[in-house]
Amino acid sequence: MSLRKRLSVSSTRSDSPTVLTAMPSADSGEWISVWRQTLAQDLIDSPVVAVDAETSVEDACEVLLSQDILCLAIKTPHGRSPQQTPFCGLFDFADVNAFLTLAATRHKISMDELREKPRVQEILNAAREGKVPAHLISNLSEKNPLEILPHDANIISLLAIFSRGAHRVVIQAPAPSLDYLGMVSDRGLLSWLTTYAQKTPSLLRYLSAPLSSVSLPSLYLYLSVVAAKASDSVLDAMTLMSDEGVSSIAVVDDETGGLLSAVSVTDIGKFVVPAQSNQILTTPLQQLVTRIKEPDGSTDGVDKSPVYSVSPNNTLFYTMQKLLATNSHRVFVTEESPMSSSPSFGSIAPTNLCGIVSVVDVLSLFARIANVPDVDPKRMQRHRRASSTSSNESLRSSGSFAARSRSSSRTSLQRLGSVSSLEGFQVRWADRVPVPENT
Repeated sequence: MSLRKRLSVSSTRSDSPTVLTAMPSADSGEWISVWRQTLAQDLIDSPVVAVDAETSVEDACEVLLSQDILCLAIKTPHGRSPQQTPFCGLFDFADVNAFLTLAATRHKISMDELREKPRVQEILNAAREGKVPAHLISNLSEKNPLEILPHDANIISLLAIFSRGAHRVVIQAPAPSLDYLGMVSDRGLLSWLTTYAQKTPSLLRYLSAPLSSVSLPSLYLYLSVVAAKASDSVLDAMTLMSDEGVSSIAVVDDETGGLLSAVSVTDIGKFVVPAQSNQILTTPLQQLVTRIKEPDGSTDGVDKSPVYSVSPNNTLFYTMQKLLATNSHRVFVTEESPMSSSPSFGSIAPTNLCGIVSVVDVLSLFARIANVPDVDPKRMQRHRRASSTSSNESLRSSGSFAARSRSSSRTSLQRLGSVSSLEGFQVRWADRVPVPENT
């Protein structure tokens, strides 16, 4: 069995509904006026935590975990041409996942790919020297671009950025200050819009339409979903997210295909990075999900395992609430009733997993309402997938991309040894990935 899989779970329906809810017109002017008058800085939900460009990947991960934050700003390296901003990029768990995946597959990289991707070569060279600086890993996932807005930017400005697939925006302080006020996340904007809708009856009525009738093709109901089986390994999930350009995947029952839960790059960062053994990478996903859910209910005994699914008959507003309640970037669309992700992974009834709705999908709808030009929520994902496809084709053409069984993966863990013996990969995180066998 190949270590890398993509499980496509599709509905028997192949097309989106033909009867769609029309975009609002009569009431949208009032909404847009409020959005123009609301400053982006009022939605700041995290500080700008910056680290030096030469900070090691290990230390950057420690900052994310110790301060319980999702993103760092990376300062511009010394000696680089002066820029308008002191930052060269952002660093988050998606970048950590991309780095760990690169470490796991580094022996499979062909010379042709290294010539096409000089940044990968820089990372390998830095690892041989004993330290990979954070600035090399910044936005390695291609999911985490640095976006900056002025202090007087408004909700419309945020929609323009988030509707293209970005997840965070840095807000500048008013001149002459060179400081930054903080960051606004796409989830922060979704939360604000949800609260605004609750206070605005006309918008709430519009959002009460079922998903199956929402006029937004990017919702992609009834199309294939990126998913992994519960028996697949953590490394399978990491590679799948990296290859498919997504921040989370569905975890489905091996027998029924029923939706059990979801695993995200944030979960990878919080549970894989601190692990004291690389054996976690061969751990079945069902065990990882159990560990993820363990803190839920530990204080009062109540099971708080989130429900990650909605049905096509659920309203768009309910879906927005579900995205916020589960603290996730996407929920999965099933033909059956939503089910919770039980920590015990007991008997699960079959469901028809048929699509996804992401935060970016929902914000792109609001961007269209606001007449934002060039709304394309799948642009960044298409770019990431194209980049991954090109890399995989390069690996296959070199003859070094052979499928390996899970048992051989475990065997390779036993021969991992010290990182210094593995082409100088002296970053501790690389110590936690199995060395792919040469073919």
